Amino acid sequence: MSAEEDAADVARVLAGEVTAFEAIVRRWQKPLINLAYRFCRDRGRAEDMAQEAFLRAYKSLATWRRDAAFSTWLFALATNVFRSEIRRLPPLTAPLDEGIAALDRRAAEPIVDEERRDRIVRNAVLALPAKYRDVLTLFYFHGMDVARSAASLGVPQGTVKARLSRGRDILRGKLTSLLGAQS
Repeated sequence: MSAEEDAADVARVLAGEVTAFEAIVRRWQKPLINLAYRFCRDRGRAEDMAQEAFLRAYKSLATWRRDAAFSTWLFALATNVFRSEIRRLPPLTAPLDEGIAALDRRAAEPIVDEERRDRIVRNAVLALPAKYRDVLTLFYFHGMDVARSAASLGVPQGTVKARLSRGRDILRGKLTSLLGAQS
């Protein structure tokens, strides 16, 4: 994905060639749906949320100042759309403690099945307060670095670092008994 292609497509859209936005959607559709899915864990809802983000991006293209990469601007806009949507209609999740209690406790062994471990970790992240969940989602699940996470969330890099640290501490405390020494 090239920054030059993004800039050229945005310029074409702003010049009145509305169909050029299709190239932007094709290029960024999968990453935005994946990011939305990390927020809501529902594929259909993630697609709807990504569509809403693209609609808002289209309406706001003229506000992209080009002092940052288009992708950074798009992900910041999308993250705000997703966060607003999740606040408006939170995903149906059980509190982490209920999920832990529901686990089969016949054996006191740590969880070794990677798929099950990953599911428990994802559910634990979803159960975190939003300020920690959002930063952990962007950093770990979407592979953004601190600077891009900060730009997407509209907070200073130091805030992202602090939330990453605190979020990891909370998860470590909650998951140690389930995952053993792996966390």
